[in-house]
Amino acid sequence: MKFKRSSGILLHPTSLPGNFGIGDLGPQAYKWVDFLVQTGCALWQILPLGPTGYGDSPYQCFSAFAGNPVLISPEKLLEEHLLFEEDLNERPEFSSAQVEFGKVIPWKIAMLDRAFNNFKKGASTILQQEYSNFKELHREWLEDFSLFMAVKEANVGAPWIKWAPGLRDRERVAMQDARQRFSQEVERQTFRQFLFFHQWSSLHTYAHSHKLKIIGDIPIFVAHDSADVWAHPNYFYLDSTGNPTVVAGVPPDYFSRTGQLWGNPLYRWGVHRDEGFSWWLKRIRAVLQKVDIVRLDHFRGFAGYWEIPGDATTAEVGRWVPGPGKRFFETIKSALGELPIIAEDLGVITPDVVELRESFGLPGMKVLQFAFEGDPDDPFLPHNYFPNCVVYTGTHDNDTSLGWYQRVSEDKRNFYRRYLNQDGHDVSWDMIRAGWASVAVFALAPMQDFLNMGNEARMNYPGNPSGNWGWRMPPYSLTNELKDSIVELNHLYSRHLSFRNRN
Repeated sequence: MKFKRSSGILLHPTSLPGNFGIGDLGPQAYKWVDFLVQTGCALWQILPLGPTGYGDSPYQCFSAFAGNPVLISPEKLLEEHLLFEEDLNERPEFSSAQVEFGKVIPWKIAMLDRAFNNFKKGASTILQQEYSNFKELHREWLEDFSLFMAVKEANVGAPWIKWAPGLRDRERVAMQDARQRFSQEVERQTFRQFLFFHQWSSLHTYAHSHKLKIIGDIPIFVAHDSADVWAHPNYFYLDSTGNPTVVAGVPPDYFSRTGQLWGNPLYRWGVHRDEGFSWWLKRIRAVLQKVDIVRLDHFRGFAGYWEIPGDATTAEVGRWVPGPGKRFFETIKSALGELPIIAEDLGVITPDVVELRESFGLPGMKVLQFAFEGDPDDPFLPHNYFPNCVVYTGTHDNDTSLGWYQRVSEDKRNFYRRYLNQDGHDVSWDMIRAGWASVAVFALAPMQDFLNMGNEARMNYPGNPSGNWGWRMPPYSLTNELKDSIVELNHLYSRHLSFRNRN
């Protein structure tokens, strides 16, 4: 798909300010959309929206189709008369700077259970009909997901491979018994999904009405402890007890002596191919109902991926295995039309990966923090860009730009100063300007860079199992001064939404 020169900001909804311990889909999200539109930005980039599991990572979700209930807005539930003021009176003392998931999640779930009870007591006829329609529309994944979460709850959060063998293996009698035994719990899970989709759809529609597009994210792999793997074990390399025989990761490199052992089960691509990639088509369609453009994470895995034995403790031992390649994208394109996809082509990129991306005209990614190694031919330096790419100052996996500058070697800082002809006193905005001025079709930066924040505002440390994903934007960050600065930036570099709409 041919994109238009635009700009945007990366900010996951959990990072929005608010009074309930975590950013959500309520008033602050609408205020955020308004701010983006007023600055002339045309893009809002987010992370995966699924229900998070281990480590609270949006890249390790319990489902590739479901939404995260902790994003549901209490204030919106008040508007729908599913909650009342007294339901929100007692809540923990929440931090405004960090998401304290251990506090937020149990409080939010209890709140959603009160909303469910109120719904059953007497919701409006319109809302009841919307709920019925939602269940029918999403039945294909929703029934398995809701049962999965209900059984997981009954097993005190244990992964599905630890369940009783009958349920682990989805034996017919055990499944029928579980559906009856946990019918109320299943309905609670289904209702939470309804609320998430109801609120997200309203926010997405609001963004559309202001010509703002949302960039979402599809991780190539899914979590082992997910409804997807439990419901479709034939799509993955698993043994008779459900454990992966081979898992995903990346081999040792300059950044990691032992590589990265992600642990996600690998796809049996032959099975997917024989079924016309039907599960993947459903997955991409589902994501494109929530967002407008997709960042396809670990794009290189579609050309070739690092296969690690399931019992390995590091990623050192493994082998490269061909991915589904062109046939996958040809099938997706045939079914869905032009692909609104950004290829996350970072890491060790071989010619076959480049050829696959270029065959379908997909823009790749450029990260400015990777550019200052000292070689003028470095592909991440702006003068080496081509228009069909997307430039970021950094992503959710990087430090903030200021944090990066303060922590890298003096050689890199010196090359940065020489290249940008700056003295290093305003690193964040220097990097933003370099990206916006480039020929890249999209230019994006995390909100932390616009706020000139340091390492304390980093979103994620790859490889760290805990302590990530908690950053929240400080209240009152969306000042007129910041808005005017971004307006000027978009105007100077022809990325302004209103300017483009006149052409």
